[in-house]
Amino acid sequence: MSQKFNEIIQSETPVLIDFFADWCGPCKMLAPILKEVKEELGDGVKIIKIDVDKNEQLAAKYQVRGVPTMIVFKDGEQKWRQSGVLQKDEIVQVIQSNAN
Repeated sequence: MSQKFNEIIQSETPVLIDFFADWCGPCKMLAPILKEVKEELGDGVKIIKIDVDKNEQLAAKYQVRGVPTMIVFKDGEQKWRQSGVLQKDEIVQVIQSNAN
């Protein structure tokens, strides 16, 4: 997974990683919001969901201590990070501000 993950985050397009867990209530609330973000931005963003229970090493590497945690990468660099649920407009704004 980490090799593939490293390839994904090297993208020139912003990549939003959603660290989540199946048992997490707020994660379930975030899923449809991220779907709306993708619909609005289309090819302007890649959204990848990472299950922390199945990818413990990756979660540990990025020090994900709570879910949901969203991290935006561009060109392999972490540009932004936030735990908890945000509204669609806030997420869109973050992605657009990191697109250039």
